[in-house]
Amino acid sequence: MTTPDRPVVLIAEELSPATIEALGPDFEVRYCDGADRGSLLAALPGAHALLVRSATEVDAEALAAATALRVVARAGVGLDNVDVRAATQHGVMVVNAPTSNIVSAAELAVALLLAAARHVSPAHAALRRGEWQRSRFTGIELFEKTLGIVGLGRIGVLVAQRLAAFGMRVIAYDPYVQAGRAAQTGVRLVDLPTLLAEADFVSVHLPRTPETVGLIGAAELAGAKPGMVLINAARGGIVDEAALYAALKEGRLAAAGLDVFETEPCTDSPLLELDNVVATPHLGASTHEAQEKAGLAVARSVRLALSGELVPDAVNVQGGVIAEVVRPGIGLTEKLGRIFTGLAGEVASALDVEVRGEITAHDVTVLELAALKGVFADVVEDQVSYVNAPLVAAERGMEVRLVTEATSPDHRNLVTLRGVLADGSEVSVSGTLVGIAQRERLVEVNGFSVDIEPTDHLALLRYEDRPGVVGVIGHILGEAQVNIAGMQVSRDRQGGQALVMLSVDSAISAEVLAEIEQAVGADLVRGIDLTPSA
Repeated sequence: MTTPDRPVVLIAEELSPATIEALGPDFEVRYCDGADRGSLLAALPGAHALLVRSATEVDAEALAAATALRVVARAGVGLDNVDVRAATQHGVMVVNAPTSNIVSAAELAVALLLAAARHVSPAHAALRRGEWQRSRFTGIELFEKTLGIVGLGRIGVLVAQRLAAFGMRVIAYDPYVQAGRAAQTGVRLVDLPTLLAEADFVSVHLPRTPETVGLIGAAELAGAKPGMVLINAARGGIVDEAALYAALKEGRLAAAGLDVFETEPCTDSPLLELDNVVATPHLGASTHEAQEKAGLAVARSVRLALSGELVPDAVNVQGGVIAEVVRPGIGLTEKLGRIFTGLAGEVASALDVEVRGEITAHDVTVLELAALKGVFADVVEDQVSYVNAPLVAAERGMEVRLVTEATSPDHRNLVTLRGVLADGSEVSVSGTLVGIAQRERLVEVNGFSVDIEPTDHLALLRYEDRPGVVGVIGHILGEAQVNIAGMQVSRDRQGGQALVMLSVDSAISAEVLAEIEQAVGADLVRGIDLTPSA
């Protein structure tokens, strides 16, 4: 029987013992054969997390069956077997292990380059046939040759670093990398035609996208340096295989090393018939170390996801890696979202998430997500998560904008939620973190300055400023056995409008709030519950 406070983690494919150990004792671990459709669909109900590799199809049908699912974790890089869009619509986070195989992939690219340069594959085959043909397999040195990297991402940089140690000059093509960043790694950026014309060896390290499919085709290879060696251990289809075959067959290219093909599995490509091609069956991530890293990475992500944290490796959550100085503000901003909705009493037509201060030197997109999660947490029937919160906002026609400002006059950092309601009125609430302990403080509500901790139970009253009102509020709450933990009184001017913000130990009933409203003649009364179950 499932223990209610132990989320269920369903493992659909074989993972290392270290992965299971990394999950820890806080979860109930179940197993199924993800490649067996019936077994998968039968096991999904009740699962809070699903761990897969590449054999399990996590499509719309599977997601519909997994009514409790909160996260799908792919122990690897690719996500071809996961319907990310359908997962987002179901509010399910999708995570992978994007850095788990980068060293393995870089090392295989280097291995293919060396093997192609020295004819390792055909020489080995000839020797196994009993042929000793040293002169036939004269190779090429890497020393003082030019290496061209197509795609200077994480793997491309690792390949550049490793082959620079062979005494190679390194150039690269990547339109999304600044020249200064490339120079820091000892790489000179050039355009693609220049790279192909100058490089003795070219190694491809790009993702497959509509823009990169066929990037290196017949025209590009026609402009390549004669005798060039081409390596593709990234994705099939980036290099036109027919054009590559022609260039190798005609001797315009010296050799090629391939780990990927346009259609996989691939065992019948004409390229495999050529002696100047060394090929492997997509082995870039196939090392014990990469598999172990992938399993450990997704185990950590699952723990974060099931504890309600934002996961940096989530592919369907905007924001990416969260800076340590930004992270403490996530919980505060989510509370501000719930307070905002409590004040508004409806869904705003437009919402600005304003972030001011030092933290704006970092990516604060996560605070926009936290605000939206809080705004909709108490008004939407389905679970609202960091994944589907923007979708929920869009479905309700809410215009959302993230506004950042490096200066914050009164606080080191300040987060403000400012929204416009259907009648044109404005609601705003601001919060900050104070002290070494980073304590949460509510510092502004609808233009009134306050200074109060956003505890589980809050109440707000706005009324005409006059003596005796605070005493009336205290008396009514005392009669109702509601203890006041904190109180702030603010006003726009003497005799003008005043606002009382209360922190109390227990929720104030609607009847008591109505009694206070009538007794003090308040024009705005709100009780706000921030308990996790709300």
